[in-house]
Amino acid sequence: VQLQASGGGLVQAGGSLRLSCVASGPTLGNYVMNWFRQAPGKEREFVGGIHRRGGTMHFADSVKGRFTISRNSATNMVYLQMNGLKPEDTAVYYCSAGLGSLVYWGQGTLVTVSS
Repeated sequence: VQLQASGGGLVQAGGSLRLSCVASGPTLGNYVMNWFRQAPGKEREFVGGIHRRGGTMHFADSVKGRFTISRNSATNMVYLQMNGLKPEDTAVYYCSAGLGSLVYWGQGTLVTVSS
């Protein structure tokens, strides 16, 4: 599985962005799809994830109520909708796909939120 995240950019606080993650290879329907982020000088942290097919989602407390995830199995894409962005959301965002012990990572996309 090869993943590529896109959709990052510069946005003012309170704004919105939608990140996309496109996968090449097997369909993503069987994979748990997660989003992580890494801010400058900090460790990578979990943002949110969506389970296989059933679509159950869970999010880090820091983004709960502001971010949501959706997936389109037909196009093999996963989205991270980010609303109410805050300067502390500034980071490189990564998508990952997990199946059992296998985890695949894509290249990240930079999100910068100005105050």
